[in-house]
Amino acid sequence: MTHDPVPPVPSRENARPAALARWLWAVALLVIVVVGVGGITRLTESGLSITEWRPVSGVIPPTTEAGWVAEFEKYKRIPEYKEINVGMTLAGFKAIFFWEWLHRILGRLVGMALVVPLIWYAWRRAIPAGYGLRLFALAALVGLQGAIGWWMVASGLEYRTDVSHFRLATHLLTALFLLAGLVWTARDLGALARSPALRPARLTGPAMGVVAILFVQLLLGAWVAGLNAGYVANSWPLMNDHFVPEGIDWTGGAWLALTNDPFLLHFLHRWWSWIAAGALLLLARTLARRGARGEARLLVAAVTAQMLLGIWTVVSGVSMWVAVMHQVTGAILVAVAAAALHRLGRGAA
Repeated sequence: MTHDPVPPVPSRENARPAALARWLWAVALLVIVVVGVGGITRLTESGLSITEWRPVSGVIPPTTEAGWVAEFEKYKRIPEYKEINVGMTLAGFKAIFFWEWLHRILGRLVGMALVVPLIWYAWRRAIPAGYGLRLFALAALVGLQGAIGWWMVASGLEYRTDVSHFRLATHLLTALFLLAGLVWTARDLGALARSPALRPARLTGPAMGVVAILFVQLLLGAWVAGLNAGYVANSWPLMNDHFVPEGIDWTGGAWLALTNDPFLLHFLHRWWSWIAAGALLLLARTLARRGARGEARLLVAAVTAQMLLGIWTVVSGVSMWVAVMHQVTGAILVAVAAAALHRLGRGAA
């Protein structure tokens, strides 16, 4: 009687943590690019131009004039066209279609960039012990992000002229969580490559406080973006000559205003940023005192750039490219903060 051969037990001898770390850094960079293109898609009002979710066939855009007309006719059925873009030309539709299509293609590319090498590394038994589940969870998160993206788009296809800002926030924050997870895991693998005896870093209590403060700021920023709240004031530090802006609608109660009012959310986003900046600068100071001066300087630079870009976005009247730089720098800040918190979690070398 014959038996199927038993697969060999994965061993550390085959592990390639340095190669895996470089791979994850490359994917993290791609995620930042996707976040930037997502910002352009939002600011050009392109996000509802593709009204169907076709994960496979949607890779190829229309290739004939008849195909473009058919896609345009689908767009004409949704409220955004009927109430805002009625009379748009086919050329104008092609312009907004491009950004949404590119955003979706790049999202698929992130998935491929994670899944294909992951399968290869798993087949070659090159994944260090204890990291397989984490890497597969990151790959699964990309698939979830695609579903969240369509869930977001679907919110604007029947009754609204834009997407739900709650769903937009979920979409953006999931992308940033994926980015932080990629950076954290890459740092763990890089440390493992240098010293096999090192254990993965852990979030400390103070680090969790920094994460919570930063999360609030990112959530506020996503809501501001989703509600176009950046346009309600173009002066700084005052908002339309007032510290607390006029125009906040409290009639539906404090909770409704806190989660839906553009004036209040703009106000909170611009001033909570100082609390977030303070927490991150305290983190930088702690790292510098522990000898991690490189991480500390990079964190200070990212915080400073993001604060200045935020102010510039406001006073420019939300210039598209300034706003896109603000969103991209925000993603970079998340990556830098994740790296800094990782260093804090394993101690300075």
